[in-house]
Amino acid sequence: MKDSQKPKEEECNQECESCASAATCDTAKGKGKGLPAKSDIDVRHVILVLSGKGGVGKSTVSVNLAYALSAHGYKTGLMDLDIHGPNVPKMLGIEDHKLTTIGNMIEPVRVTGNLSVISMAFLLPDISTPVIWRGPMKMSAISQFLSDVDWGPLDFLVVDLPPGTGDEALSIIQLAPNVTGAIIVTTPQEVATMDAMKAAKFIEKLDIRVLGIVENMSGFICPHCKEEVDLFGSGGGKRIAEVLNVPFLGSIPLDPEMRKAGDEGKPFVIRSRDSPTWKKVDAVMEELVKVVEE
Repeated sequence: MKDSQKPKEEECNQECESCASAATCDTAKGKGKGLPAKSDIDVRHVILVLSGKGGVGKSTVSVNLAYALSAHGYKTGLMDLDIHGPNVPKMLGIEDHKLTTIGNMIEPVRVTGNLSVISMAFLLPDISTPVIWRGPMKMSAISQFLSDVDWGPLDFLVVDLPPGTGDEALSIIQLAPNVTGAIIVTTPQEVATMDAMKAAKFIEKLDIRVLGIVENMSGFICPHCKEEVDLFGSGGGKRIAEVLNVPFLGSIPLDPEMRKAGDEGKPFVIRSRDSPTWKKVDAVMEELVKVVEE
């Protein structure tokens, strides 16, 4: 196509938050008229955690991964971008907290000396209040969660995204600096791995690195005999990692104690450091750091 036949930039009528080229387009990066630039927060690595479908334990993985990073001395932020279903505060036992401001900056909720959290849940009057927003409102909130929050210097910002390939993922990629890559969470069965493949392809289309696959609910730890049983099969996450030629970060079993920890708001990693499941979570964290720092 001759240059004279190519559409001019000002002729694009695509909404940026729904455009697959948003991560690489100059207009979407904020160079175009009226669009925000990248936030200037001090973070070394922004790590996205997403899945192709719901129900695979993505938020559980995000919470325990962020807590594991902080426990190993990394300054870690955890951003809950599941705006319509923000469960991270519940899993950390901080759902009753409300956000405060100092000067013109929002203070995140400090869980430990190394872990800070921001979530839409902190802004809702109660846990049953729905968030009924279109894309532009979500983008505005994400921009505020980045630029208007006093994160301080961070080694890692772990971003828990809603299932699928929608506005939230596009917006955070557009607005956040230093997006190192994405972790795809899946369960072993084929019905889940098919959607995980779509999520990985989505990330690759945006020129973002797939850091690896995590297979959650990979076997069931019997609370009585402590033996592992393959309720949902096993190996699906490793298989798609091989197909995609990306790292397999590890598998995490379906452990009743992890479910209980989330419901009680006490991160599994706090009270179960000697369990086989915790060792699997810690191994995923170590593998992630190794991939990031290659």
